[in-house]
Parts: sequence; structure tokens; C-alpha cells
Amino acid sequence: MTTKLLRLGAATLFLTGTTLLRAAIAPAENLLPADTLAFFTVPDCAALRTTAKSSPQMMLWNDPAMKPFHDKFMAKWNEAFVGPLERDLGVKVADFLDLPQGQFTLAVTVNGSNGHDEIPPGLLLLLDAKGQGDLLKTNLAMLTKKWNTAGRALRTEKINGLAFTVVPLNSNDFSGILPKSAPVSELGKEPKPEKPGEIYFTQYQSLLIAGNSAKAVEGVAAHLTGSSVPAIADDATFAADKPAQFRDAPEYFGWFNGAKFFAMLAQAPEDTGEDATPSLLPKFSTGKILAATGCSSLKSASFAMRETHDGSALSIHLTAPEAQRQGILKILALPPKDASAPLFVPAGVVKSSRLRLDGKQTWADLQKMVAAISPQALASVNAIIDVANTFAQQKNPNFDLRTGLFGNLGDDFITYQKAPVNDTLDALANPPTIFLLAVANPDQTTEAIKTIAAMSSPPTGAATEPREFLGHKIHTIAMKPTSNPATGTTKANALYVAASGGYLAMSMDTAILEEYLRSADGKVKPLAETAGLAEAAQHVGGMGGGLFGYQDTRATMRATFKLLKNTAEADRSMQLLPPALRAWADFTLLPDFEPMAKYFYLSVFAGNANADGLTFRVFTPRPPGLN
Repeated sequence: MTTKLLRLGAATLFLTGTTLLRAAIAPAENLLPADTLAFFTVPDCAALRTTAKSSPQMMLWNDPAMKPFHDKFMAKWNEAFVGPLERDLGVKVADFLDLPQGQFTLAVTVNGSNGHDEIPPGLLLLLDAKGQGDLLKTNLAMLTKKWNTAGRALRTEKINGLAFTVVPLNSNDFSGILPKSAPVSELGKEPKPEKPGEIYFTQYQSLLIAGNSAKAVEGVAAHLTGSSVPAIADDATFAADKPAQFRDAPEYFGWFNGAKFFAMLAQAPEDTGEDATPSLLPKFSTGKILAATGCSSLKSASFAMRETHDGSALSIHLTAPEAQRQGILKILALPPKDASAPLFVPAGVVKSSRLRLDGKQTWADLQKMVAAISPQALASVNAIIDVANTFAQQKNPNFDLRTGLFGNLGDDFITYQKAPVNDTLDALANPPTIFLLAVANPDQTTEAIKTIAAMSSPPTGAATEPREFLGHKIHTIAMKPTSNPATGTTKANALYVAASGGYLAMSMDTAILEEYLRSADGKVKPLAETAGLAEAAQHVGGMGGGLFGYQDTRATMRATFKLLKNTAEADRSMQLLPPALRAWADFTLLPDFEPMAKYFYLSVFAGNANADGLTFRVFTPRPPGLN
């Protein structure tokens, strides 16, 4: 009897396991076709919902104090997007909101195009309803019935054994949501009529597959029905990115096939025929531009977002092997140098960043990049520099912009910002900020900056003599005045420049510049002693990768709340905001910030490079008050 029970139990477990295996839907990378250019996926929507409910951002959005702002914004959202979508599709969006339980994936594929024809890219949607597969089936049947009733000429196509419903679209579909594309036309020819689109969709077990062409959905259908065709998981670059970027179950992630995309762009035919449009500008080769800027050496780009009890972590990676890097990617491959905030950066700043970029070498690399694209363009840049030299040499025959500015740049760029000095609109929009450049000869660089400023905004009066401050000279450089369209007033601007400690300090605010010059006395409490900063830095790989930054998000959001409320309450200042934003977001309904401060804390970011590529990370610790 015992043996029979064991056999019966084993058989039951086997059958149950077999059923579960059959019901399991493969992850996005195993379903998407090999010609995928880019995709975004949420591997587990149910888990993401659970995580999002306790996230500081969602808790802020659902705070009762935010209800007036929240409700008006959502009403505008429903009016602008949900309403037109329901009208065009003939469904209630609410019926579909809870359906994503497993993966939710959006992808763009090559779709049989060579990148220079009229074939549109393939668009794919994968949605796994998991245990709500029956509800998905019911909703799709209801949707199909409504389209048939509305006179849509639906048809069915078999693709790799799956029956897809094909829905023809017309020019009015999604008109309130998607922007209208301009008709394709060639010089001297009638515009080509836009081809009507189609939607292909079907349900396989609990998975909804939808796309804009048979070619787009063909690969997914093949993988689901057991055909041995390549998937994006078989791509060597993706396979190399996966263990580094997508391990530990990120809440969502995305991947871009740079090698395939830029290879397609590089094959653009040159416009050299009789019908070529005449132009005074030099012709640029697409292939040359991609090679010179370094785009052709970008194998892939990816990002991943993770939520833990410690906080939110975003990782962005550019796969570009060191031996192949060119242009921008070569410039951004920072050396492993200390990028922590120096001791003179005071505690209490709301933003701080440090970049260990070799300015002199960067200028040389930029010149090579421009020359590779177009020698005429580099000649134009040099002509502008020569004009600046001629202008400055009227007063100083020995002046040379190349030496004074570019030749003096070091490998250290620092900036930090303090909280606004008051709550006026101007103060909130222009908080005290200072920029520090490591330079070899501060006097030469200062003269170069003065020359550039004088050319862009010729002085209207006598030059201001530098003033002495604690043994340092503070130069005042008149800048172009700015006008405030909200008030109609004009404001005079000046850049203040001084040298100290191997840096050239520049700011539009004299107080923060003088504070920096006083920091040499060693009495400044450094930013490095800020609580939580060192711990947060460990989540982005430390401060030794050549780039590191810090932000007091509580302080910056306090200023942002005040700025938005002040802008909204000032009748003329409100015109500074885009019309759509004014219509959607009524900032007068925002609550006071202090009750909302508990949802904010700090964040840090860092960058580094290795033989494989470039990585940028952001970490936002969970605010202590929410733990």
C-alpha cells in the first residue's frame, strides 16, 4: 500500500510539474527575434506592483496631501490619452490594467528593412497574464467582437502554427495620442501617401503577442511553437551583457543593439546623383560621422533598475571594447582616478560633482574627431579661434587662445551648488553655484575667458579692475544681460573669476566664490563627513572611477516645490512653462514641502571604464524616515 501511495504521489507531482512547465512563458530574450534592435522588459509585473507600492515616489504620489494635484493631473491624463485610446479601440482601459502579471515587454525589430527603405521598424508587445489567462481571452474576444461590429475588416493569418487576428488601422486611429507624421516626399515629386498600418495579435497560453506586421511577430511565434530559430539571447553581445547587467532579477531593464543599428545607418547611400539637393555646406558621409564620433564602436547599451530594502539602484552600461573605442566613447573612458569631493567642498551643499577628464587631451581628441568628419569643419573652427586671437592681440600681442585656454586645462573639473539664498523666483531659479577647473596658468586662462566673453557680449563701459580678497584677485567679467519675459525686466550679469589651490574658480555669485577662497584656512566642515554619503558611495562602486557626484534631494526638492508654486502663483511667470504643462499640472495645488520632506533623502552617482566598456551608476538610499 505504501509503495502504491508513493507511486501515486510521484505521478501526481510529475503531472503537476509537467503542467507548470507547459504554462511557463520564456523570458523576453528567449522569445524576441534575432533582429531585435532594442527592447524594454518588466520580467514580473506583479512583483513590480508590490515593490512600487512601498517606493518613496509612489508613497509621495498617493499621499493625501497630494490628492488635489494628483486628481487634476490624472483627469487631464484620462482626457488626453485614456479617452482617445478607449474611443479608437472600443474598450475600457481599466479592463486591461490588472492583466500584466508576468512579463511586459516592448521591442523594436529590423522587420526586414535595410534602414534606408520605406519598410517601418517592427514593433512588438508581449504581455503575460499568468493566472488571468482566461480573463485575457475574454477581453480579446470582446475587443474582436466590437471591432467586427464597428465594420473593421478583420482577418485571420496563420503564422508558425498560431492564428493571428489582423486589424487594419486607418488614419484617424490614435490621432489624439500619436503625432501625425509628415507625408514622405522627394524634391519635385508628389508626396507619397502614407500606407495604412495593421495590428497582428494572438494569445498563446497566458501570453498576448501583438505587433505591427507578420514579420515582427513571426519570430516570437516560432519560439513559442518550438522552432529552432535564433533569438536575441543567442546574440553574443547580449549574452556577454546579461550576467553583468541583468543578474539578481532587476525590476525592469532594457537593451539596445548598437552594433546592428549603427551598421544599418552606415550603409546609407550617398546623395551624389543629379537629383542631389544643392548646398553651400560640405557633404557629410554617414559612415565617417559614425566612425569619427565612436558610434560604430558601440556594441550595445543597456540599463537595469533594482529596488532593495537599501534603496533604488540604476545601472547604465555601454559595451565598447577598449581597443575599438573612438571619438566620444574614447573621451568618456575616464581613467581610474579619485573623484571624491575635496576637503574644501563644504558640508551643506545641495549638489556636488567631480570629473577627472583630461581637458587638454579632450580638446586634441575633439579636433581629430571633427577633422575625420570634415576637414572643412575643422578649418572653420580654427578660423573662429584665429578671429578671437586677432581680436585679443590688439591689446596683448602675445595672446593665443589655444595656449591660454585649451593648453592650460588639467584633469579635474569640480562643481558644487548651495541652497537658494531666499524664496524669490530669481533666487530659486539661480542658486549659488561654483565651477572649478584645474589649470596650469590661471592668468592666461582668465584672459582667454575674458576674450571670449568680450566677443559674445562687447563691454559697454570701462573694464572693471580686479579686486583683492585674502590675497587673491577676483576678476569681474561682464556677461550678456538676460531679460525676464515674465516681468519684462533686464538683469545685468557678471562672471566672477579667481585662482586658488591650483584651480580657476568661476561663479555668478560672489558669496560662494569668497567662501571657496576662505576654505584654505581649514575651518570648513567637508562634505565627505555628511551622514550616509560614504555608505551610499559603495553602492555605485566607490569614488575612484573618475566621476562621482552627490545630491541632497531633500534640499533640491524643497527648492523645486517652492519654485513651482511661486511660478504658478505669479501670473506672468506662469507663461514660462510650456502650455501642455500648465494645462496638466496645476502647481498651485502642491502642498507645503515640509510634510513631504520624509520622502526624500540623498542620491549619488559614479562612472568608470574598463576594458569591456563604460558604466554609469545611480543610487538613491531609502529615506530613513520611511524604514
